[in-house]
Amino acid sequence: MTSLLRWLSRRMGIDAAHSAKADRHVGFEQLARVEREGEAWHVVSRAGHSVIAVVAPHGGGIEPGTSELARAIAGSDHALYLFEGLKRFGNDRLHVKSTRFDEPRLAGIVNQVDTVIALHGERSRERIVYVGGLHEELRDRIGKRLRDGGFEIGKHAVLAGLEPSNVCNRGRCAHGVQLEISEGLRRSMFASLRRHGRKFPTAAFDRFAAAVRAGVG
Repeated sequence: MTSLLRWLSRRMGIDAAHSAKADRHVGFEQLARVEREGEAWHVVSRAGHSVIAVVAPHGGGIEPGTSELARAIAGSDHALYLFEGLKRFGNDRLHVKSTRFDEPRLAGIVNQVDTVIALHGERSRERIVYVGGLHEELRDRIGKRLRDGGFEIGKHAVLAGLEPSNVCNRGRCAHGVQLEISEGLRRSMFASLRRHGRKFPTAAFDRFAAAVRAGVG
């Protein structure tokens, strides 16, 4: 099974099993012992001019499309943090659960903002975004904008972002928003989810980013 998944990853340029496997690492320190920065992964971290940070802790090849969306939503005004997988295949090995994700530069971003919006990639083929997090008002506002933009939204029974330790809830106000974007919806936003294909976003990508930005206000 592992060999088949690796073959699929090489063929498709994404990690077919990134959401199907248990996390290999309990935290960043353990990951960093075996995966080298600049080769397997890298971090993008920059401050913004607002009280919002947009975060993709499983970006690059880990949950393809989330980095690109986070950049577009952050624009030039909101803070941005990306943890990006760089491997040709096997990026699922870099996945650390959101409640345990503790790469040090993340704290430098979220400790300086009131609210965090975290983007993740959910693995279903349905075109849907699951809106969660503890910031109910902002969550509902973003959800409405997404619905008005033609996107199906829902609430996930497991991936709800309600734990206080979740990345999305680590801003100074201790509540934020989590967007779990299905693989089916992410595929509709790019020429493909391969690294090269993600350089060519579609109109759906633009509508999604604009809707979230409008919801943030």
